[in-house]
Amino acid sequence: MKKKMISTGLLVALITLVQAHELWMQPDKFTFKAGENLVVSFMAGENFIGAPWDLKTHRLTKLELKQQTKSTNLLDLLTSPERKTLTIPLKDEGTHLLLMQTENTFIELEGEKFDEYLKEDGLDEIYALRQKTNILNKPSSEYYSLHSKLLVQVGSHTDDTFRKVAGFPIEIIPERNPYMLKKGDPVRFRILFEGKPLFGAKVKVWNRFNNRTTIQNIYTEKSGMIETHISNPGRWMVSVVKMVPSKQDGAEWQRYRGSLVFGVE
Repeated sequence: MKKKMISTGLLVALITLVQAHELWMQPDKFTFKAGENLVVSFMAGENFIGAPWDLKTHRLTKLELKQQTKSTNLLDLLTSPERKTLTIPLKDEGTHLLLMQTENTFIELEGEKFDEYLKEDGLDEIYALRQKTNILNKPSSEYYSLHSKLLVQVGSHTDDTFRKVAGFPIEIIPERNPYMLKKGDPVRFRILFEGKPLFGAKVKVWNRFNNRTTIQNIYTEKSGMIETHISNPGRWMVSVVKMVPSKQDGAEWQRYRGSLVFGVE
């Protein structure tokens, strides 16, 4: 398969996004009344702070809102060639799940930066392979895609929408509805890769509260599970990266980045 050709400007933007380490969807708030609008920013950066990035319509393969049995395709709302926010009307009470997936894009990285990201994302097997074959610090190429989920709550009625499987290559699914959690509660997340539990993956659990970010690094069990506790209210994110040899011609690796964002009051 041929590599997807991209402009120099877009290539620079994509490399910037990769170097930002984390990418996620951030709402203006997490709980709503029926009839209110959800305003979503598309964020990239470190320390769960970040800055908005332009959303290129041709980079998305999915933008979908799920609520119980309802599913709404939102790609048509992207009428502008560049977007930093998206406004979505929320009509029904219940837990809502917003899904976003980018298309697969080719990127080539300097060897030192590539090795740095491998260590940062816990991709120890790939780093060890490069070390064993004496190719550390040598450039590497990859295909890269983002698979992001956002949970928000409308009204007081919670439901099981949070459990829905999007079918992403890499996916994070909470075992409990985050909008039933409070400070001190335990919470478990299931990490799937290609629909199966992912063992030994480094998962980052982020919390942003009172202008302070805390982060936990937790490795998945054989069941694909991790467990943590709700230490604070505020904004939460669970993120994970999986890299495998590329099945497409033209690149050595395929990198999948997944994230799940929710709020706790």
